[in-house]
Amino acid sequence: MKRFILIIGLLGVTLAAGAQSPRFKLGKWTEIQTAILQELNRSYVDSLPIDRIERRGVDAMLADLDPYTVYIPEEENENLQMMIHKTYGGIGAVIYKPDVQGPVIINEPYANSPAQKYGLVCGDEILAIDGQTVVGLTSQQCSEKMRGEPGTQVVFHVRKLRSGEETDITVTRERIKIGDIEYAGMLDGHVGYISQTGFSDGVGAEFRQKVTELKKQGMQTLVLDLRGNGGGLMNEAAEIVSVLVPKGSLVVSAQGREPHSSYSLRTEKAPVDTRIPVIVLVDSASASASEIVAGALQDMDRATIMGERTYGKGLVQSIRSLPYGGELKVTTAKYYTPSGRCVQAIDYAQRREDGSVAHIPDSLTHEFKTAHGRTVRDGGGITPDVKLDFREYSRLTYSLVTYGILEQYALEFVRKHESIPAVEEFHLSDADYEDFITFAKGKEFDYRSSAKTYFDRAKEELKLDGLDEAMKSELDALEKALGMEKEDFLRLKKDEIIPFIEEEIAVRYYFQEAGVKVRIRYDDALRQALAAERIKQY
Repeated sequence: MKRFILIIGLLGVTLAAGAQSPRFKLGKWTEIQTAILQELNRSYVDSLPIDRIERRGVDAMLADLDPYTVYIPEEENENLQMMIHKTYGGIGAVIYKPDVQGPVIINEPYANSPAQKYGLVCGDEILAIDGQTVVGLTSQQCSEKMRGEPGTQVVFHVRKLRSGEETDITVTRERIKIGDIEYAGMLDGHVGYISQTGFSDGVGAEFRQKVTELKKQGMQTLVLDLRGNGGGLMNEAAEIVSVLVPKGSLVVSAQGREPHSSYSLRTEKAPVDTRIPVIVLVDSASASASEIVAGALQDMDRATIMGERTYGKGLVQSIRSLPYGGELKVTTAKYYTPSGRCVQAIDYAQRREDGSVAHIPDSLTHEFKTAHGRTVRDGGGITPDVKLDFREYSRLTYSLVTYGILEQYALEFVRKHESIPAVEEFHLSDADYEDFITFAKGKEFDYRSSAKTYFDRAKEELKLDGLDEAMKSELDALEKALGMEKEDFLRLKKDEIIPFIEEEIAVRYYFQEAGVKVRIRYDDALRQALAAERIKQY
């Protein structure tokens, strides 16, 4: 009898320990980690770099959860505020410093920025900041010196682009806001177009204003371009949707472990228009808040989603304060569209033995219904109602962008040309493109085709296997066939490269809005979308 009671007693202890296991495990590992650090501090042969190893440990721990849960120390809080508000104190210009021993080059002043107001133009060279030479400073160090509290002044010693004259220019810093709506305008007499790059604080109100203005200009169809839009604030996504649907409509719901992490967002303002046809353009880089907007409008049958399947980020992050001024951006919930679907494409909780994660297979997704009874699915982003063919670019074009060749040529072009025609009339001439080829020929970048890179890789593998000599004649013949001189390849891809050059040049003279106008000119997917909408209407 005593033995039976003892067994029951031990079982009760085991069950109690199991019930408390999460708290027990947390205490256990906290104690172990503290003990290890104390022992290292006492016994390790060299002085212990506490800050470095602790930061690495925290980052590694959080990385094992998901990519969005991160620790932000106090010194990096400005980056967090930049992400949320997209504002900073400064002069409002993109700078370029190709050589640490050289000057800072004004690459692109923002429209209506202090840089523009005080006469800084693309190609101007900054030689000193507040009396300190920029020679030996990195681009990041120079950028930090240029930033500061709005209302404060910074003195630049500048070599002007056109005259070559050296002069001091005193600039008063302002609060710089990087807008999420990079362009809003009419494509023709009845189609309004809005290109939106993010969901930072205030973009919902700006979107409402732009839609109102476009309606006054005669807009009868709206195109909202969310391609490449990685998302942002959930409440701003709800504000965007509120412009196009009745007040009180459910936009998104979130479900987390804690009670306050579960909630729903409904539209709180009267709409601007609930009947105008809407096209939402998306691609594989449209994520998070972009997917909330696209998913809500699709579920309500309020818009036609066109493009390709979106990224598939259905996780919600919240900011939690930590000791010593730090912040924890932590995933606290999953979000669901009005029909009840979660678009999360990757299950970070289920990892393979090697630590990798897998996409949720289509066979495990579920069907949901839109307001009009159409079938939509969860588990893999937002699938568009109309699939568009996006242009594929060659490895050469990507390389020209990655190595900064296009950007460098745009600066060279500005040095040679004081002005260009209005952006609607500006086109790169054949002579200009030959000038670009001459410029690019003298630059170091990887201009191999994709086929050539695969060949080079295969050749290395054959060499490791000892088969390269036996296949030498065949390999030499194939290499000759795949090989192409840099100049010839640049000429072959002329039609593909020219739009990128024109965009880079246009923004140097007419700011970011001009770059969007150039992109629209060559946007085949946009033309497909408008053609599909016309067919739908008729």
